[in-house]
Amino acid sequence: MDYPKKLLEEVKERSKGMRLEGINSGSGPKHPLLMIVGEAPGRNEIVNNIPFSGDAGKELDKSLKQIGLSRDQVYITSAVRSRPFSVKKVFSKRENKEVIKRPNRKPTKKEVLAHAPFLDYEISYTDPQIIVALGNTGLERLLGPGHKISAEHGKVIDNTPILELNTAKDGYVWSKKKYTVIPEYHPAAVFYNRKLSDDIVKDWEVIKPYIDKERESNE
Repeated sequence: MDYPKKLLEEVKERSKGMRLEGINSGSGPKHPLLMIVGEAPGRNEIVNNIPFSGDAGKELDKSLKQIGLSRDQVYITSAVRSRPFSVKKVFSKRENKEVIKRPNRKPTKKEVLAHAPFLDYEISYTDPQIIVALGNTGLERLLGPGHKISAEHGKVIDNTPILELNTAKDGYVWSKKKYTVIPEYHPAAVFYNRKLSDDIVKDWEVIKPYIDKERESNE
């Protein structure tokens, strides 16, 4: 997606002083069969401008294929559209000196709020009926603090409002429109805990009937 210039300038201004790198646009069709909301892009995504690329993207593609979908049928975005990074001094044996590293990190609540205009715009533009929240950051951006993937993965939260920016743009209010929100583990979770593989497969099966229904309504 090409964000409007005014929107880009607004988010850049809201993000001033934050350790965020680049902008990775959301990607997908208008009126997708589902929208995917992740956490934030990593270094790969900032370089190639493809959401969920690399190993996590391959896992996501497998889950989509499992329920009969391909990337061109879904809209993929995240709570923050820039790469959050930390600054660390580490000793490099190869260079035999201390070097500065800038690894990926989880975005802060302030950074999620700063980038909220992007997600609000994308939801308004694509008008999804089904939103899959991948990981806690995406889930809390949509439904508020206290929601956890570990407790709600694979559950269907039907006919629910979601959070959007208030008129002052300094906090959130509940949307008037209601959506079907389905929390799922982040694709990268399986790299840290292989035991989640079966749960991830089962959880994505829960989505399939909703996709089939959405397909029928579009015919």
